[in-house]
Amino acid sequence: MPHAIGAHHTSPVPTGQQRATAILVTGAGGEMGHGLLCALDARRKHDGGCGTDHGPLTVLIAVDIRELAPEIRAHCDVAYVGDICDHALLERLLAMYEISEIYHLAALLSTRGEFAPETAHHVNVGGTLNLLHLAAEQARSHGRTVKFFFPSSIAVYGLPTLDDKRRVGRVREDEWCEPHTMYGCNKLSGEHLGRYYDQHYRKLAKDRIERPVDFRSIRFPGIISAETLPSGGTSDYGPEMIHAAAASRPYRCFVRGDSRIPFMTMPEAIDATLALMSAPKECLTRSAYNIASFSPSAEDFRQFVQQAFPLASIEFESDPGRQSIVDSWPIDCDDSAARRDWGWVPRHTAESAFREYLLPRIAARYLHSSPI
Repeated sequence: MPHAIGAHHTSPVPTGQQRATAILVTGAGGEMGHGLLCALDARRKHDGGCGTDHGPLTVLIAVDIRELAPEIRAHCDVAYVGDICDHALLERLLAMYEISEIYHLAALLSTRGEFAPETAHHVNVGGTLNLLHLAAEQARSHGRTVKFFFPSSIAVYGLPTLDDKRRVGRVREDEWCEPHTMYGCNKLSGEHLGRYYDQHYRKLAKDRIERPVDFRSIRFPGIISAETLPSGGTSDYGPEMIHAAAASRPYRCFVRGDSRIPFMTMPEAIDATLALMSAPKECLTRSAYNIASFSPSAEDFRQFVQQAFPLASIEFESDPGRQSIVDSWPIDCDDSAARRDWGWVPRHTAESAFREYLLPRIAARYLHSSPI
């Protein structure tokens, strides 16, 4: 059974028949969830206890399959331990809150999804459908469109060969959407479902609500975080190198040195999410946007790390399966639509991301090492 764990805030929670306005974050215990909860909490404090689009009863709700760590739970008012595929949990949220925004981060990631593709589909597509239905029912209940953020991925792309990848270079949103992984298929499905709920939901129903969901999505590149340990994702080889070097451990990289995909830092990803969600709807020409900051090769990662940790032992030992996935993702993404529509601008180059963000913070975890 799902259960709620109160956090440290004193924002009002619903009593009796009163329903508090709320922002919901699923997958709150993941790498992105921590950063997003911190940012949303900071926004509430800056705006005097609630977001600029929300009333005085706004509360921040987190959902995760596991109990949140105390430092994460401190940023929300209520934390539910439960499964996004659990209809009882979603019905409870529908009954108790007037949800104005949903940040749906919960997902089974790419590497795990290839070991259990049917489970990945159940969680990633079924869970997304559940949350979109919740948003539509919330809109029907309180009479206002519900904003819905969905983190998509460069995994939606599928370049057929390495030669094609090198020839094509940067890809636009409507090109090469033939994913090679279940995770990519799931993310592309989520984008289409979101567009349906935004523009076409229940088209033939007599009691149809016009545009109940304001769906917005970003196709994130590889996201590298200095705050959390890599979780074994397909794009985690960069941060894994740094952690290994800082801990004086040898590292065998699972892709070739010439492997290249786009990346960005976690703070940039959080900033982009909030920027897109704050943009006026009339300015948006797409429901899903590319963004990217820099596209180093795996060998570039190695050189950055060895400049800071000269004794680091890093070798390349390509894993055929994971290599084929990385080879199917583009070298770079055309993010001109995001720049034009809602002002996306990357904060980092590869060099500044390593020098100013990644190396100092990761090295601080390991007291016996420090970057030069």
